[in-house]
Amino acid sequence: MGHLRNRAKHQPFEVAALITTPICGVLLLTLDVRPPSVQLAMPEPLQVGWEVALVAVGVGGLLGILWPGRLSTGLGIEFASVLVLGTITGMYAVALVAVAGRQGVVAASLICTVPLGSFWRAALIAADLRCLAYGHQCTTHKRVAGGVT
Repeated sequence: MGHLRNRAKHQPFEVAALITTPICGVLLLTLDVRPPSVQLAMPEPLQVGWEVALVAVGVGGLLGILWPGRLSTGLGIEFASVLVLGTITGMYAVALVAVAGRQGVVAASLICTVPLGSFWRAALIAADLRCLAYGHQCTTHKRVAGGVT
């Protein structure tokens, strides 16, 4: 079975988010500037962890999409990355609302689309991994002989 090199074509929002997150993380780390909501809502070690996670999620997710080896390995890496992406962007939305209150609801609502999309994508990847593990006929995969490829 060939690798699904065109996976990224079907997930442009995910790819855009995964490209943007390490850029944001590197800028936050190098410029040593943080959003006020993050500074007020998170302790210093958590802020640094959040910034490092932005870099790791983006690099890891893109690595998973472009993984040259087994499809299941690439999907597993991508799965972990989108779960963490959803978690850390959700943290930011909570920090924003906690600090800004009602004034931050509109911005947090928009930011919450990233965790929602990330968890949705994680569910799709979990279904794909299940299909691969059991060798089922899936809409995006051909039948796999002998289990996981």
